[in-house]
Amino acid sequence: MSTPTLRSVHVDSALTNMSIAYIQKQSNFISTQVFPLVEVDFASDVYYTFDQGDFNRDEARLRAPGTESVGGGFKITNQTYNCSVTAFHHDIDRQKLKNADRVINLERTAVQFVTNKLLMRRELDWVDKYFKAGVWTAGDIAGVASAPSTNQVLQWNDANSDPILNVSTGKSAILQRTGFEPNVLVLGFEVYEQLRNHPDIIERVKYVQNIGANQAVKVNNQALADLFDVERVLVSKAILNTAQEGQTDVQSFIAGKRALLAYAAPEAALEMPSAGYTFSWQRYIESRDPNGIGFDQFEMKHLKAQRVEGEMAIDQRLISGTLGYFWNNIVA
Repeated sequence: MSTPTLRSVHVDSALTNMSIAYIQKQSNFISTQVFPLVEVDFASDVYYTFDQGDFNRDEARLRAPGTESVGGGFKITNQTYNCSVTAFHHDIDRQKLKNADRVINLERTAVQFVTNKLLMRRELDWVDKYFKAGVWTAGDIAGVASAPSTNQVLQWNDANSDPILNVSTGKSAILQRTGFEPNVLVLGFEVYEQLRNHPDIIERVKYVQNIGANQAVKVNNQALADLFDVERVLVSKAILNTAQEGQTDVQSFIAGKRALLAYAAPEAALEMPSAGYTFSWQRYIESRDPNGIGFDQFEMKHLKAQRVEGEMAIDQRLISGTLGYFWNNIVA
């Protein structure tokens, strides 16, 4: 006796409650989280800087009766920013739009796709501006596999390394030069993973969390922030595919094996120093999301397509090199 097969009682169709798209989470990108966003009215302009040495010099003196007080002054210089417009679009063919299954929301996916491209570009620019050797004057340290010398430390994947002391040294260097205590530690994902498994850190976190011998130690961003005594530990998880379309994907972490300790102002304000600021031209990008990315959707009649276009007008600007302490190649 024949029985119906599975295929004879069901005709394959697209699932209406799921689809798969490899869109990175926005939280993978840290460039929008580290330094404050400064909304500006013009594409380029001037901002003023005060000489920090003038504020940290001991000049007040005792005043004798009938004499003038001792006085002093401070220097003001100016720097410029210049917001460049970066844009990207995706066209949705009208035939595909009208013929798509319900599970495929092409317009929503297009916005996510465009956002991902712009955040990736910003992350790459952030790394090129801030996350490399030769930028930070409070400390520019190289990780080495053995026998560290001046401006070198043992790589943090080595159980004999001392990342807790290394970060403490960086904090002291910034505080001594500026009077500001660093409040953010930025890590590449590979560095974060090595720190989470470093025996000294596990032991210290175990003690702080009062964890028993048979309990798992939870070393996450907050645990590391508490351990290093900073407000935030940010981990860049963003990846980049360097292969051309049609070639085998070659994907790697954008931030690499590096770490940055810095003072970042909680928000942009007058007379508020920060290692960096991101200037955003708000009068140009009128309709924008919290990342400063603006979107437009309009019909491309000659293509019979809907265009989803995103753009940003920003300048990621180094403000003070003495407010940052950097480690390059800090894990193997």
